[in-house]
Amino acid sequence: MKKNTLPGRIVPEILLSAFGLLFMYPVILMVINSIKPFREVVMDVIALPGKIEYQNYLYVIKYINYPRLFLNNFLITALGIGGIVLFSSMAGYMLSRHKNGFTKFAYLFCIVPMLIPFQTIMITLLKVSKTLGLSESIPGLGIQYWGFGIPMAVFIYSGFVGTIPREIDESALIDGASTVGTFFKIIFPLLRSITATVIALDVMWIWNDFLLPLLMVNGSVKTKTLTLAAYTFVGQYNTQWHYTMTAMVLAVFPSILFFIFMQKYIIKGVVSGAVKG
Repeated sequence: MKKNTLPGRIVPEILLSAFGLLFMYPVILMVINSIKPFREVVMDVIALPGKIEYQNYLYVIKYINYPRLFLNNFLITALGIGGIVLFSSMAGYMLSRHKNGFTKFAYLFCIVPMLIPFQTIMITLLKVSKTLGLSESIPGLGIQYWGFGIPMAVFIYSGFVGTIPREIDESALIDGASTVGTFFKIIFPLLRSITATVIALDVMWIWNDFLLPLLMVNGSVKTKTLTLAAYTFVGQYNTQWHYTMTAMVLAVFPSILFFIFMQKYIIKGVVSGAVKG
């Protein structure tokens, strides 16, 4: 029996490991080329470094003012995540608990934006953002992520809230709790796993986003993000590939660490939210 089951377990693991390495290969190349001199990167991008240039990191950290840009990324991500979690969890709770024609329409209205490509609205968004004073502003960029992140989060939260018994709400109301009090004191703590999933997925998206910051805050170091800073080494006639790779490693490394720490919550939350009562 063991002889029959052992290959059946090993072969899938080998295949999955191979696919994992295949998807990790671009990241590995990025790290390898971040510690090469410019000449080696141009000569052979795949080869291992003949000379390790740690100075690349020191130069890039100083040139792009990494501490300030890291703070910008943190503030934008924190503001975006805070709004997405707060508003989508409340909306998901109300839409799941109250089933009628209006809430069904409101639910569709909330999740339909997931089907709209960003490229089709980015010019209009830029015009509106300038009118409202949300462009060239860290708080303005963080607020704009609410609109793009809430649809998916509402979809996830509403599915998860459906698994929570309604009797919990009724017991709280009998004890004199208001709807707002019931949500924040009883329901929201029960949403920890799905909230962790939403946070993990949206942190990876917001932290590493390039196109929206390029449109909205591509100005001074006071508003730039880490991904935009990496783009400063790309020129029309000459690109400093070694510094570009170094800047990208510095930009994505914090989000990768965060994802590794949160990955178990992602699977747990998505599976739980997919089961609707």
